[in-house]
Amino acid sequence: MRVPLDGLPDRVTIYEVGPRDGLQNEDAIVPVADKAEFVTRLADAGLRTIETTSFVHPKWIPQLADAAELLDVLPRDPALRYPVLVPNERGLDRALALGCTEIAIFGSATETFARRNLNRTIDESLEMFAPVVERALAQGLWVRAYVSMVCGDPWEGDVPIDQVVSVSTRLMDMGCSQLSLGDTIGAGTPGQVTALIEAHQAAGIGADRLAVHFHDTYGQALSNTLAALRAGVTTVDASAGGIGGCPYAESATGNLSTEDLVWMLHGLGIETGVDLGKLVATSRWMAERLGRPSPSRVVQAMSPQ
Repeated sequence: MRVPLDGLPDRVTIYEVGPRDGLQNEDAIVPVADKAEFVTRLADAGLRTIETTSFVHPKWIPQLADAAELLDVLPRDPALRYPVLVPNERGLDRALALGCTEIAIFGSATETFARRNLNRTIDESLEMFAPVVERALAQGLWVRAYVSMVCGDPWEGDVPIDQVVSVSTRLMDMGCSQLSLGDTIGAGTPGQVTALIEAHQAAGIGADRLAVHFHDTYGQALSNTLAALRAGVTTVDASAGGIGGCPYAESATGNLSTEDLVWMLHGLGIETGVDLGKLVATSRWMAERLGRPSPSRVVQAMSPQ
């Protein structure tokens, strides 16, 4: 039953991260053929932006060591967007060689996570990203920036909002088109999310340039998403079946499930372009390959018992 609420957008863009952020934190290494079918199934379900892989050194993320092989076999369609994560200029070189047109960089709002994830301070990581973004823009690529740990850090605790905005502003000043605010450990609540978005808007980063990326560690992902929508955000990251987490933050559980997100959005009368039945079938299919049930509540509810 669709019952709209005032103050929400008519349409939301779902930025699907399952093939990258989802699979990178799974114990199983999924064969390339299965990854390609996963992406193809997601596209057939109506998702149009699918972050496919990462050009991080395979030593750190062995689950995505086959990035080049995967991109070689994916069908290219002008209607589909396949962003890839690149950590540095070497990663950008590989992405450019494979004809990628959209990339993402991954920064941190806290020093501890920057060192654990990138082996650099915040300043050093931003210095590393600057030439990546400059070269990517010169090649006509679309660039997204992630900022992680925006609602809390397992080592540092509460993260001041002005600290997050400072990192965000420096990333966007490089020329990035979109900024994804990542609650990496899922500690945020709606008031904090609203304050974060308002602080970014006050700093000149409008809601039209923001995305949100929530983990469901404390069961807050959907309520935080609703708060973000009320604040004007219209791009939401999600992972099919709720797979994934963060390999460098042990307390981070699965991403917001795409199915759970779609159920809420459709119930609010918000268009997504996604066929929920096909999406649920895709996540059941992937769960079989991962050898465990999907953590998505909607996948569980819509699956045969």
